[in-house]
Amino acid sequence: MINFRYHIISLGAVFLALAVGVVFGVVVVGADDSSGESGENRADAAEQAFESAFADAASGLVGTNLTNRRILVVTTPGARTSEVDDLTARISTAGGTVVGEVALTTKLLDSANRQFAESIAKQSAGDVPGVQNGEDSYSRIGAALARAFIGDAEIDEQASTIQSAFDQGGLLDLPTAPTQRADLALIVIGPTAADSVRGEIIADVAAEMATAGAGGAVVGPSTTSVDGGVLDQVRSSDRIGSFATVDVTDLAAGRLVAVWALVRSAAGENGSWGTTRSETGRLPR
Repeated sequence: MINFRYHIISLGAVFLALAVGVVFGVVVVGADDSSGESGENRADAAEQAFESAFADAASGLVGTNLTNRRILVVTTPGARTSEVDDLTARISTAGGTVVGEVALTTKLLDSANRQFAESIAKQSAGDVPGVQNGEDSYSRIGAALARAFIGDAEIDEQASTIQSAFDQGGLLDLPTAPTQRADLALIVIGPTAADSVRGEIIADVAAEMATAGAGGAVVGPSTTSVDGGVLDQVRSSDRIGSFATVDVTDLAAGRLVAVWALVRSAAGENGSWGTTRSETGRLPR
């Protein structure tokens, strides 16, 4: 028998979907404005406040299902600080512990530096299985990063060596150096210009981190999932089944959905959620 709690959760999901749809409509309509400002900035402040308050009220849909989970927040160039900060706060509300923040640099994500990045991976993590026998350069690079940041909580000598090598090579920054290794990774991308291979690189890194741990998600604002956008490229990767994706982080409700997607990934249910360009639908189930 379907219980009362099921009805409450279902009703909440419906209202959250409505809030996402309404506010997303406001943002997209605003995006046609030629002022040069982002749709988020042009949206009415009162509407933004309502949408944020609704997302806070709907946080019960996610509950505390990240309790005892250690999450690494990974950013790519252009990721918005306000979105990263809110995602971090929502992870904490869901019971998770953010162990640190790592920023992948333009140097790492530029295919012209592929050989250099691969050499750093081999020098610092040559005995890691995925680095030895990875299918391509970026899967090997991702395997090295996964060994550095994902796994048992302890940051052992090898993990520390890999972190230092990538940091000194200018391939990543450590805005908040991890205090532990994580079991989940949340990769946050920003509304940067499309690059023919950046999405493929991010997909390889995300897949290696997700499979080394308990799952992961790649999330970004709606502009990243348009045809040729970075998240669109990520979703086109043959490794997409390893992690979840969400394309509405420019909305507070969307950032709640991003954390929800991380919960679903940890449960072994990966999907692509958010706008109508998301294959699995608007919301996780």
